[in-house]
Amino acid sequence: MTPDHDRSRSPGGRTPLPDLLRGHRLAAGLTQAELAARAGVGVRTVRDLERGRAARPQRTTVDLLADALGLSGDGRQAFLAAARPAAATAPPPTGPPPTAGAAARSGTSIALPQPGPLLGRDRDVTEVAALLGAEHPVVSLVGLAGVGKTALALTVAYAVAGDHPAGVAGVLIGEGSDATDVLAASVAVLGVNRLADLACHLADRPALLMVDAVERAPEPVAEALATLVAAAPTLRVLVTGRRPVGLPGELVRPVAPLDVPPVGVTPAGPAELTRWPATALFAARLAKVRPEPPTPAELPALAALVRRLGGLPLAIELMAARGRILDVTELLDRYGDRVLDLATGRRPGWRPADRPAASVTLREAVATSYRLLASEDQAALRRLSAFRNRWSVELAEELLADDGDRQDAVPLLDRLRELGLLSVRGTGPFRFRLLDAVRDFAAEQAGGEGELARIRRRHALVVAGLVRRTAPNLVGADVPGAVRVLDEMTSDIIAALGHAAEDDPGTALRLAAALPRWWRLRGRDASGRRWLRRLLADPRTADADPALRAWAMLGAARLAVEHGAGPEELSGARAALAVFHAAGEVTGELSARSVLCALLPAVGAHDEARDQAQALLEAARRHGRVRETAVAQTHLTWHDVRVGDLTGARRRLATVDRLAAECGDQRLRLQARASLAEVIRLEGRYVDAVEQGRRVAAALAESGDPGQRRRALGTVGLALAEQGRPAEALSVVAELRPVLPVLGQRSPTAVGPTGTVRARRPEDAVCALIEGHLALRRGDRELAAEWFEAAAAAAVDGRDRRDLIEALVGLAASTADVTVLDRLDRARRSSGISLLPREEELLYALVAGRGRR
Repeated sequence: MTPDHDRSRSPGGRTPLPDLLRGHRLAAGLTQAELAARAGVGVRTVRDLERGRAARPQRTTVDLLADALGLSGDGRQAFLAAARPAAATAPPPTGPPPTAGAAARSGTSIALPQPGPLLGRDRDVTEVAALLGAEHPVVSLVGLAGVGKTALALTVAYAVAGDHPAGVAGVLIGEGSDATDVLAASVAVLGVNRLADLACHLADRPALLMVDAVERAPEPVAEALATLVAAAPTLRVLVTGRRPVGLPGELVRPVAPLDVPPVGVTPAGPAELTRWPATALFAARLAKVRPEPPTPAELPALAALVRRLGGLPLAIELMAARGRILDVTELLDRYGDRVLDLATGRRPGWRPADRPAASVTLREAVATSYRLLASEDQAALRRLSAFRNRWSVELAEELLADDGDRQDAVPLLDRLRELGLLSVRGTGPFRFRLLDAVRDFAAEQAGGEGELARIRRRHALVVAGLVRRTAPNLVGADVPGAVRVLDEMTSDIIAALGHAAEDDPGTALRLAAALPRWWRLRGRDASGRRWLRRLLADPRTADADPALRAWAMLGAARLAVEHGAGPEELSGARAALAVFHAAGEVTGELSARSVLCALLPAVGAHDEARDQAQALLEAARRHGRVRETAVAQTHLTWHDVRVGDLTGARRRLATVDRLAAECGDQRLRLQARASLAEVIRLEGRYVDAVEQGRRVAAALAESGDPGQRRRALGTVGLALAEQGRPAEALSVVAELRPVLPVLGQRSPTAVGPTGTVRARRPEDAVCALIEGHLALRRGDRELAAEWFEAAAAAAVDGRDRRDLIEALVGLAASTADVTVLDRLDRARRSSGISLLPREEELLYALVAGRGRR
């Protein structure tokens, strides 16, 4: 560090060379031998100069020492003048003046290097500056190596220089320093020779001392700073290190890594990188080694990479430097699983640039902080490494209890936070998170201790318990809160399922059986069903509680409905109903009947589906279940539609809306309104159907349930097509199925024109129907026939009860083929679906027209 020793004069005169040299050396963190080696002089020369045994060193020796100490400007001039007092014509000051910003405006002397640009730390600078203005003699910035403590401290020092007219200076702690060394260096950079002169020199004016790298000699630093602040009440000390100093009145302010994009979030473009300080820093450093900004294809990898680096500024800079050779995707592939081995290279901050530093890895940097913990805290950190994302105090206590008594985890978390091992962000309960590098290191230690399997087993139990407590709230008024909880735990749920499926399938089955509603709301029906089927097929779960297996089978069936695989799970749903009925489990029986109401129409069992809905209604009323009563009425609505009773369907939906409001189930109300939009469309009120459907789709986009939202969009698209609004209708098609070909192509990609289904999804039939109606209105009967044929093929196994009928009516209108009327008649008899008046009119006109020909 380069202190301003024009300020180093006591009232009696210039600081003697021995004290000045020793102060500079200690401030730079050098031993006598290191300084001698750097300057190219003998160690005895340095020792004699510091002891005052060399009366007048040679000018060459003085210059070599000044260069080795990195002295420039006024500091170099003062050093040369003290070494050779007769040399009145000292070289003019070189380098930038030691004042800037607030210091220059106020006249405060500041003996610190200029800080570089600091991204994403505006709030930190403001908060730390405010702390220095309060009644705290010592403020400690604590955190991991490379988190940016020194850079933050330098920036704060310049920001508050105007509030410290007695000067701003700093010392860098060297290895092996004792309290005398620290004290001598501190008073020297503050401008005096002896501690006794400090208070007089400050003259009741505030001064600021920055002390960097206190972890090199924590006890001597604590002793020296206690002496300093006692001798100079107006002195404020800003400390950086990996641990607090431990002084009375010390305020510890952890320095957290930079904010990173949340999991699952990717910057939309290079301009959006500034939203998160970590991505902004990566892009800024990448720009120094390659001219091109990150491409859109690199942005997902960039976001994932800064997350893996935990937002640590030094790690981000080192990784970005490798962008000279590799693109960002290659960086992630090559180093994404090796961040602990990333070497830190030179120490950042205000060490002279020509001083080499040993290259250390992030693993070693984390290990240094880990070793500062007591053994019991190390064990706790190893257990907490099982969490993959954010967690709450309660979850931490449950994990750490390990089937024993739960202890208050707050003191432990506070200790981890003080060492920079724990990040605390946000205001909700799920605001605690280990940095990725810390978590990876702690997991390595757990593996080395042979604890990993036990920790992961406990983690799975904790996650399963949270999910089981939360799952009942996935229906009713508390759905948004329950979904938020499970969303926060997504990474942990996936990890717990993966570990438990191998090690403890019973726990995995309990966890998975509670998740189907959440999986459905988040569009993960296919992957969720795969988990349930895998666990049910595992022979180790064969003896599990029959009710648990029944819930798992029911969950698989519920999810299968969403992607058109309902018939495959019909037997499982029937078996679950039998188990719940035999056990007298009312909730399970009602749920099983509801799932069967959705499954049975796909196999043509429409009458049985109606009977199940009626049985569900009666049981729900008997047991006073308002929500299940509304669900039963929803199922019965579609049987009204099946027989063409649209007025009755609207009355039922009004009842559903009232009951859903009574029990506070907003999602059920949205489903009822989506169904109402479809009934309105079937009545031919297309404008009203579009308006209602769009409102519902927008609300469902906010609340979740992508399957229900797709169905609402399908209603909107069909109403637009039938109304003759092709541009708007095609925009709906693009949203439902982005790979659908544009209007006018002759070969639908998802469903072939010959009726061969290539990629059947619930919306395939709807998209084809929209295209068919548009082609028919445009007068292109040949293309309309292809699309209606495709819709009919996709609707054969579909869950929508009217898609096939609507497709065949459109096909008949497009081709005037009598065989289509035969197909339509067979489909009506098998499903019991009645034609609507407008459909009958269309077919009557078709038959009459053929008769005239």
